[in-house]
Amino acid sequence: MIRNSGLVSPRANPYIKGCPRPFRAPTGDEELEERGSVKSSIGLDKHGIKGARAAYWNLDAPSLVEESIKRAEGLLAPGGALVVETGEYTGRSPKDKFIVEEATSYDNIWWGSVNQSMSEKHYGAIRGKILDYYVDRDLFIQDSYAGADHDYRLNVRVVTETAWHALFTRNMFIQPPDHALASFDPSFTILHAPGLNVDPATDGTNSDICVIVNFGAREVLITGTWYAGEIKKSVFSILNYLLPAQGVMPMHCSANIGEGGDAAIFFGLSGTGKTTLSADGARILVGDDEHGWSDNGIFNFEGGCYAKAIRLSEEAEPEIYATTHRFGTVLENVVIDPVTRALDFDSEELTENTRVSYPIEFIPNISDTLTAGHPEHIVMLTADAFGVLPPISRMSPDQAMYHFLSGYTARLAGTERGVTEPEATFSSCFGAPFMPRHPTVYAKLLGERIAQHKTTCWLVNTGWTGGAYGVGSRMKIAHTRTMLRAALAGKLNDVAMTPDPNFGVLVPGNCPDVPQDVLNPKATWSDKAAYDKAARHVARMFEENFKQFEPQVSDSVKEAAIHAAA
Repeated sequence: MIRNSGLVSPRANPYIKGCPRPFRAPTGDEELEERGSVKSSIGLDKHGIKGARAAYWNLDAPSLVEESIKRAEGLLAPGGALVVETGEYTGRSPKDKFIVEEATSYDNIWWGSVNQSMSEKHYGAIRGKILDYYVDRDLFIQDSYAGADHDYRLNVRVVTETAWHALFTRNMFIQPPDHALASFDPSFTILHAPGLNVDPATDGTNSDICVIVNFGAREVLITGTWYAGEIKKSVFSILNYLLPAQGVMPMHCSANIGEGGDAAIFFGLSGTGKTTLSADGARILVGDDEHGWSDNGIFNFEGGCYAKAIRLSEEAEPEIYATTHRFGTVLENVVIDPVTRALDFDSEELTENTRVSYPIEFIPNISDTLTAGHPEHIVMLTADAFGVLPPISRMSPDQAMYHFLSGYTARLAGTERGVTEPEATFSSCFGAPFMPRHPTVYAKLLGERIAQHKTTCWLVNTGWTGGAYGVGSRMKIAHTRTMLRAALAGKLNDVAMTPDPNFGVLVPGNCPDVPQDVLNPKATWSDKAAYDKAARHVARMFEENFKQFEPQVSDSVKEAAIHAAA
């Protein structure tokens, strides 16, 4: 692992929480050193940043990798990928995310446990701490676009203290041409200070880290966490707030295009297969995680991909696996042997949530424009650890609305020894943590588009078959790919379908090149009574969760809802 190498590891270097940093006291008469490829004429003064030791503007990937290695931020793996660790925090911290209470956005926010409020006073105090923290530090600035559609793109600036976070930013967003960088004026700015910890006793936070969005100031503050995904998801949250007011549906989904130009989008929470299934060599990739659906069609918010790397294999996911051996890729919390530099994608020693970040052009068959027409198919992905949902089924528009608002998947209850019971997760719009507005705002936009474009809707279970977690097995990726390809190619259009007795969706009686018993979840269980019991349990959870939305939805959506059998 990195920390056992001869290099200084991220767990014992100046950039990780709790470790001293090299410090050179300012003399008071030194000028800021500016370096980089293209510096924006709208400089750091716009943000009140003063006293930084050096500012590295819009460095390219080789320069950022060079700086990362020089600063002992990580190691190079075979092929040139940069391997880094994030220390204590290896995933998002939803309980530490806040939205500032301010006049321009207050009435539009879905306040509650998902969108926690913070006062402008506390925001100002934390911002002041960040500006003080930046004094006499080297800063890396990346100016990027969020949104491939020129009509709706957002100018985003990220200011950070490490080269590898700047490389991550460069990978994940769209790079403007040099002439645009020279006059780049950010519409939103992220002040990223992962080495700074706040004080919950005085700063109004829940812990010593925070992610704060201020829609009035058009700014995000991130402190205390080195997990790079906070940068990416902050931009997603911003677009999820701004775009509905412009009539654009923001979506937590991947997207691709068939040979005939037919587009498909794949909704799903983390771990359900959005990235894996959209990176299909038989189709053109538009993007793997975040898109908008406007009157022009669909468009990627990003310029890169941030895929899960745990148990990644060349056989199952060749396109993504190949990116892990390319220069410019960032491998986050993937275990690396310090001597041989061999990568261990199966290891959970640091976290289950290992990640790989790479520019989207590293994937073959990508869209040149990162845009597509209106989708002919919507696929909603769930990883059902209870093993009761069919592997593929067709939904009516009302059922699609129901499942979109439900946002169901299941995860393991925890990592404690002996804990094997799955835990249901309902995340409305398949991305509630990133949705500042009420879920029905997004559902209404989706329903209008499904009706207007007569989109076919599918529910796909990438979770367990033959029993729940601990008894059954995970659905084979090869089977899921085959079923999806058949659905998107129209090969299931004339196949006889039967309503699932527990969930109402239409299950095909057969699918080319897929064993027939795979299609019927109950048939894969040896204990049929246990299946019936588990199915009723999941149906009851659906029913209970949806009560919160019943006052806001139409009668037809209520009729399409799941109701548990007595």
